Amino acid sequence: MNLNDILKNEYRVSSQDIEQAEKYQSRIGGRIEQILVNLGSLPTEQLPNLYSTFFSIPMVKVSDWLDSELPELTTQSKNILLNNRWVPLQVSGTKWVFACAYPLEPEVNQWLSQEEIEFELFIAMDSDIQILSQRFSSQSVDNFNTFDSDDEDRLIELATETPTVNLLNSLIIRALRQGASDMHLEPYEGSYRARFRVDGVLHEAERISPKMQLPIVTRLKILSGMDIAEKRRPQDGKIEMKIASEELDIRVSALPLNDGESMVMRFLRKESIRYDMAVLGLSDDIENLIKEDLTSTAGVILLTGPTGSGKTTTLYTFLNELNDEDVKIVTLEDPVEYQLEGINQVQVNSDIGFDFSAGLRSIVRQDPDIIMLGEIRDSETAKIAMQSALTGHLVFSTVHTNDAPSAYTRLLDLGVEEFLLNAALVSIVAQRLARKICEHCAVPEENLEGHIEKYQLKSLAKRFAIEKINLQKGKGCELCAQTGYKGRMAVTEYLRCDDHIKSLPKGADFTSAAKLHNKELNRRTLMEDGLYKAMLGLTTIEEVVRVAG
Repeated sequence: MNLNDILKNEYRVSSQDIEQAEKYQSRIGGRIEQILVNLGSLPTEQLPNLYSTFFSIPMVKVSDWLDSELPELTTQSKNILLNNRWVPLQVSGTKWVFACAYPLEPEVNQWLSQEEIEFELFIAMDSDIQILSQRFSSQSVDNFNTFDSDDEDRLIELATETPTVNLLNSLIIRALRQGASDMHLEPYEGSYRARFRVDGVLHEAERISPKMQLPIVTRLKILSGMDIAEKRRPQDGKIEMKIASEELDIRVSALPLNDGESMVMRFLRKESIRYDMAVLGLSDDIENLIKEDLTSTAGVILLTGPTGSGKTTTLYTFLNELNDEDVKIVTLEDPVEYQLEGINQVQVNSDIGFDFSAGLRSIVRQDPDIIMLGEIRDSETAKIAMQSALTGHLVFSTVHTNDAPSAYTRLLDLGVEEFLLNAALVSIVAQRLARKICEHCAVPEENLEGHIEKYQLKSLAKRFAIEKINLQKGKGCELCAQTGYKGRMAVTEYLRCDDHIKSLPKGADFTSAAKLHNKELNRRTLMEDGLYKAMLGLTTIEEVVRVAG
């Protein structure tokens, strides 16, 4: 069976995609299967099995080789092999055993011919190549008997060696492929642990040899412009790179720990973000209320919630709805994470005294129609924001509170006068992000009656006009990495600052009175909005309790 037949029959690649790949190949060269990967017709992780089938070469079992004695290699030979993702597993007399990603690498085969090497070959997945390659890097660390973590030249040498480069690149690509927003590298139980944050939840991806900790940390510091000699203070940096024609910014944070350094990378994927109301997952009634608020010409619209609850993304979506040639929009952010076309974005720089309050005073003099503040952190910023709304500006911002009514209490604590709040605030939206059930493996919830009774879902369904309670869960599949969840949506509590809310005394009883008013208007709390979406089969009860309980 030829390669095209295997692609069609076993990997469900269409004839049209293969024809398109062959046209690219005739123009620019390259391998058919790699072109199909770039076109999105073939997942990268399927390549090892494809090669194993096509070349009739078995897949490697990594555990069989981790304790084998490493062959002695010159630096040149090691670079030829590892750069082409070939790893020597064993040498017995004149016969070598290798694991490789692709068996027909020209440079390696030329080297094998020149050295007159007989060999046995296994195909390996990228992750297995990295694990096996680590042993060579560990060997180079072990051989450096006088190694000192303060020896900068040696640190740089280790950070630029092929196993270190390949391991870090492989982790980044795996994280992006799984849709991770962050990657965490940290010392843990005698090893160095890599974890990916996918849909807001951390998952362990790999345990790395502790001997690789310094090389990886040093490489990240070099790439992000940090001081590799500084191990006592936290540092921040940024990496700009291009992966598969996609522009990527990575924010890197280094934090010293007792047994090493924790490195966190946040992936900012510009092309994958859509600032569209439909993407947020707002309930129809709340979306309609917010769209009414966006027609205001002046006032303050606040988003509340903890860090990581999607407040900035929601604000960007609101700005995108209002972005037009006849309005001037200026944002003040710390930091500016995503560039929005047609919007003036300003970066806060506290080191030179350009904080939110100073920046807001400057922005007002630029005659904007709409202002977005990344966060209200202090009394001066809060007062200027409210006063700006009274002088004809529409202002968006965020505060850290648990629910919508508590935003009033927070602003009062910051020293904003009650009359100013009543005059300026248009609405407050509290938000959390809940994981959505994977559509490909969704099944009915087994404990339906138990959940209905425990969370009083029948009364909620009647209140919110839900005819059938449709609780679902994801059983786990390859598309959701066996988690049962894929993607996230907003769970919200909406509070419009109407005449009744303005008339309420802003004392200790305000929060409960505001919630009662919302209930009379048949609006939902955070928990109720989550349960509402769970009853529609969009998320699970467990996920709602996790984020809003």
